[in-house]
Amino acid sequence: MYVSRKLKRVLQQYYPSIQYRSPTDLLFQTQIRTRFSANTMCQLFLQIYKDCGLKGASSHSGRRTFITKLANTGINVRLLAELAGHQHISTTQRYIDVNDTQLAQAVELI
Repeated sequence: MYVSRKLKRVLQQYYPSIQYRSPTDLLFQTQIRTRFSANTMCQLFLQIYKDCGLKGASSHSGRRTFITKLANTGINVRLLAELAGHQHISTTQRYIDVNDTQLAQAVELI
């Protein structure tokens, strides 16, 4: 798993605040100390978005933003697919948002 240096620092700050159990225990767990299901994680993110006042955010908003921002820096779509866990780049391509500014910048490259 690849984690940015910034996220790694945040996680290192977070880790001491949780009750130490064992290095193999889950970093994020439910109240009964089990893994979150995919549905529970979606619901959790929807609640976080709501609490932050973000309207229109969904469980895929973070993934879409992550992939789009990397694509905008010129990262190859095959690398993006690997980071996103997609088997096919066509799936990844559907996550990449395109806007008028990007289109205008693209034609200026010629």
